[in-house]
Amino acid sequence: MKTRVTERLGIRYPIIQGGMQWVGKAELVSAVSNAGGLGVLTALTHPTPQALAQEIARTRTLTDRPFGVNLTILPSINPPPYAEYLQVIIDSGVKIVETAGNSPKDFIARMKDAGITIVHKCTSVRHALSAERNGVDMISIDGFECAGHPGEDDVPGLVLIPLAVRALKVPVIASGGIADGRGLAAALALGAEGVNMGTRFLVTQEAPVHDNIKQALVGASERDTKLMFRTMRNTTRAWSNAVSQEVVATENREGGCSFEDIRHLVAGQRGNQALQSGDVNGGVVAAGQVIGLIDDVPTCAELIEGMVADCRAALQRAQNWC
Repeated sequence: MKTRVTERLGIRYPIIQGGMQWVGKAELVSAVSNAGGLGVLTALTHPTPQALAQEIARTRTLTDRPFGVNLTILPSINPPPYAEYLQVIIDSGVKIVETAGNSPKDFIARMKDAGITIVHKCTSVRHALSAERNGVDMISIDGFECAGHPGEDDVPGLVLIPLAVRALKVPVIASGGIADGRGLAAALALGAEGVNMGTRFLVTQEAPVHDNIKQALVGASERDTKLMFRTMRNTTRAWSNAVSQEVVATENREGGCSFEDIRHLVAGQRGNQALQSGDVNGGVVAAGQVIGLIDDVPTCAELIEGMVADCRAALQRAQNWC
């Protein structure tokens, strides 16, 4: 499959693994890249820039294919040292960076000088246009179905993807709601030149997550997610377990709530411990509505090869109807 995305990133198939917090580690990243997609390490999964440098080096012992690093820039009272993480990425020779959260404008010149291809993830066309003007190379457009932060506009991918393709000159990568070859075919038909998948890669054999979590997601339906932080205009989609249900109930109680009321429930390390221990109700587990389409735990190679075959078959069926 040849698109501007595969050509620019040096990958065989236009399939990118989303930069998932606590999950984007060397085992998963190398498996995706070795299978012909693009694996993406998650910078802030690692407690220090030095730890990220070690994980980049470890990834290189597991694959000689291209991989990227996700750097999510979020407002915070005590922000991580983003500039130091970026310097590690540059010094390590990584040539693909996925940015998300706030605008990467302040870091674009440094990345360009280092020859880095910048893929910026956003949830609206207006933000995508701004990122394009600032100089990013590709846009990953995230529909309302997605895990994590879908934005506040509630526009699903079937509408958002063609809108982005129509508005932008840079390649568009479809993100949110994609788990199989039919989704890849649909994204290509809508004008995207690649897809980004998080939840689907979470439920693979190489994902560094306890099998209890994976099996729980296999058994879940498309209705088994919760939208947290709606009242705070910082919407986050997560799997519907005891923790996310308590968060939503607290938000919706009479008189509302402050973030301090739920901080203990949504703490990042609590979610990480749940992923590692397999306690399905131990913390927040980010997951998109696409869990309704997931019914197995394949290897990354099996997933990607199956997706490509099913995509080609789906496109051929559609062509036959014409």
